[in-house]
Amino acid sequence: MEFRLLGAVSVATEVGVLPLGPAKRRSLLAALLLRPNHPVPVDQLTDALWDHEPPPRARGVIQGHVSRLRVLLAGADADMFGVELLTQGTAYVLRMPESLLDAHRFEELVTLARSQREPADAVAMYQEALSLWQGPALTGAYPSQPLQAAAQALEELRLASVESLATAYSRMGEHARAAAVLRAEAAVHPLRESLAAALVRELQRAGRRSEALDCFHRTRRLLADELGVDPGRELADAYTDVLRGESEGDDAARASVPAQAPTVAPAPVAPPPVHGLSPSPSPATVDLLPRMPRGFHGRAGELTALSRAAAGEAPVCLVTGPAGVGKTAFVSHWAHRNRELFPGGLLYADLRGFSDTGDPALLEVLREFLLALGVAPRRVPESAGGASALFRSLCADRRLLVVLDNARASEQVRELLPGGAECVTVVTSRYRLRGLIASDAARPVPLDVLEPEDSTALLAAVLGKERVLAEEVAARRLAELCGGLPLALRVAAARLADQPAWSLSAMCDELSDESRRLSLLDVEDTGVRAALRMTVRRLPDDAAHHFAHLGQHPGTHVDRYTAAALAGTDPGAAEAALDKLTAAHLVIRTAPDRWTLHDLVRLFARGLDAGPDALVRGLDHSVATALAAADAAEPGDESCFTLPTDFHSPRATREFADREQAMEWYAAERDDLTLAAAAAHAAGLHARTWRIVLALWPQIVWRVRDDWTPLLRTALEAARADGDARAESRVRALLGWVLTEEGRTTEALVHLEAAPLLAARAGDARGEATALINLSLAQAELGSPEEAAEGCALAAELAHSVGDRNTERLALYHLARHRLDAREWQASFETAVAALDLDSPSEASAAARVLLRTVIGEALLGMGDEAEGIRRLESAAREAEAFGYDDGAVRALGALLRVSADAGLQARYDTAMVRLMART
Repeated sequence: MEFRLLGAVSVATEVGVLPLGPAKRRSLLAALLLRPNHPVPVDQLTDALWDHEPPPRARGVIQGHVSRLRVLLAGADADMFGVELLTQGTAYVLRMPESLLDAHRFEELVTLARSQREPADAVAMYQEALSLWQGPALTGAYPSQPLQAAAQALEELRLASVESLATAYSRMGEHARAAAVLRAEAAVHPLRESLAAALVRELQRAGRRSEALDCFHRTRRLLADELGVDPGRELADAYTDVLRGESEGDDAARASVPAQAPTVAPAPVAPPPVHGLSPSPSPATVDLLPRMPRGFHGRAGELTALSRAAAGEAPVCLVTGPAGVGKTAFVSHWAHRNRELFPGGLLYADLRGFSDTGDPALLEVLREFLLALGVAPRRVPESAGGASALFRSLCADRRLLVVLDNARASEQVRELLPGGAECVTVVTSRYRLRGLIASDAARPVPLDVLEPEDSTALLAAVLGKERVLAEEVAARRLAELCGGLPLALRVAAARLADQPAWSLSAMCDELSDESRRLSLLDVEDTGVRAALRMTVRRLPDDAAHHFAHLGQHPGTHVDRYTAAALAGTDPGAAEAALDKLTAAHLVIRTAPDRWTLHDLVRLFARGLDAGPDALVRGLDHSVATALAAADAAEPGDESCFTLPTDFHSPRATREFADREQAMEWYAAERDDLTLAAAAAHAAGLHARTWRIVLALWPQIVWRVRDDWTPLLRTALEAARADGDARAESRVRALLGWVLTEEGRTTEALVHLEAAPLLAARAGDARGEATALINLSLAQAELGSPEEAAEGCALAAELAHSVGDRNTERLALYHLARHRLDAREWQASFETAVAALDLDSPSEASAAARVLLRTVIGEALLGMGDEAEGIRRLESAAREAEAFGYDDGAVRALGALLRVSADAGLQARYDTAMVRLMART
């Protein structure tokens, strides 16, 4: 969660930006954020929301906005981040870790940048700080005098940081870059003399004397015209230096920078002896860090984030990420690189939260720390409480780094936090440790897998650049197979280093076999499988149960309904388990109610015992949900199949409010449903295979040219293996229609001619009618309109005999269309009218009404009644446009354009065609 003032006033969460609402509510939030953790009286909030006399019910309005903010924050689980909006008497206070506020992080980064000895480090810090700005401060808030003053103060800090960034560039000798930074701001703030003076100097140092002089004279004229004043001393001195040809080299540039206080206090004097204790002779000698990690590469952004999190008073930094992502190496690298910032010592403890050996006792860790700090062994307290108190007192006057590695829970950490304001604590964990965030304002620094470039660089660090460059494509493929996980990459590199003759391509071939991949990524006691095993062993029972069953899911994403079906639980229990798995970095939340697993984690889960029915439960859930989507997308149509006798009904299934929701679900789940069908087919579950595919028919019809043929061929093979003639008929009819639409009519005919016969044999009159309609389309395409019309007439009779009005209407529509193509105007007209009269106009779908009215209009044109034909076509087009039925609009408007060259009609046709092409 992040609160933003540097740009639009907003609250960002992992699932999106909260809808704050009107400007007054944003202004209220801004006023609270400008004084976090401090009570803000109602009269101050009133001044922030109204410029002049407030309305009589101003207090009630404020209370209403506060209530709405509380609802929004509660819905975003703000309490998990230590955020709470409280009432204190006649004031409100927003309790929160200030690290969640972009303005606070900006000021911390600027402070940190000023303390850097190396200008390159300062540049990185200033750039990071300025990147937090997303526009003018407090955008979207009511422009009251207090808020405008606050925004101006923040802008002044930003401009000062820009000038400091330019100074840092100048110290590096990069005067052109310094000038570029200053020029951009000077253009926006032309009357700010300090900007202009700095720009004049940097242009001169970059060898661009004429530009420097031009900048001075332009600013001088602006000052005279706008303010009626001459340039101040700073700008005038810069002009004089240019005239003299002086460039003020690096020494002068450094001299012009005022001395800044370091990030933390100067090295402290050794603390006075505690009675009976002997302090260490030199705090700088305390160093319990592991060795500097070898082959560390990348992570520049995360290293900067950790430095940012480590700024301020007694910060607690929380580095989290999945097993094998390299948290220990990352923190060790950062600690060694910044060791000079901690003259009081560097302490390290492995809390073994995910180890076979169990957690170390708290007293054991404290004893090691106290001995390192110079306490005599016999003087170490025997109780954990006493040792913790002594540890905090010894840390009080030190500038100390404490690294607590592999923490499993927040309570493991709290008694080990040092007491000094100058101390920095870095905790690593596979869990998110939300309790530590809430109780101690821990600042999260999440680590993800490596990007491809950094992954290949890690391989090169172990194998040598020459070997990796010789097989660049294979190296990238190897990084992909390892999922960018540093532990997997190091194990793979170790195997290759042990076998110099083995090519990277050969290793890729081995890892491509999913059944062997995890075993190949283990060496001795180190590997992905061992790391994940320890994580899973620490899970609560419900989370472990759901995780094992997620491995049986053939797709790449799950929602709470899918997870519940796999595990045999309900969606509420599944969501709670998924939240715990997310906290343990075993699943990744990609959207609200949507989770995925890293490829290697999925392979590990697949090897866990989930029982024989998990896959079938998951497949049956896919069938049930797809049928619910089909019912919502095409209401009134019969179900395209019955459920198998051994069907596992899920406890709950996603509900769809309308066609739009159903089609969105189809689009999002298409890949996973395809994988589910493939898994069912591979497992010999033929009755599930063809049902999953047939349940996709609304999406197949909607996006007919979207390469459905391979999936339908799989369904056909399954239906035949299942010995179900009804299913085979339905699949062949759908496959034949898709092939016809793809222009493969001869190939389609093989399936379409067989489909009606199979349906008749199975006693499926509805299926036979549908098959005959689809067959008629291929026959018409091949030049047999009479035969096509006969098939549609028979299809209409079959549908009528079983009371299926939808299919009967569809058959009559295509019969009318075939007769229209044969120029049988009267017969086409009568057939379309009969189809339209099957139901009252309100009962027929909008699409059916539009298509039939279009045929009627075209038939009337053919019969010579142009006025009535145009009226019917215009009516059809208007209805299609009103309902967003672009296909129908294109048909009706296309028919109108054949008898009219009206520019308005052409514009409407083009608009509908563009939308249709964009969708299909």
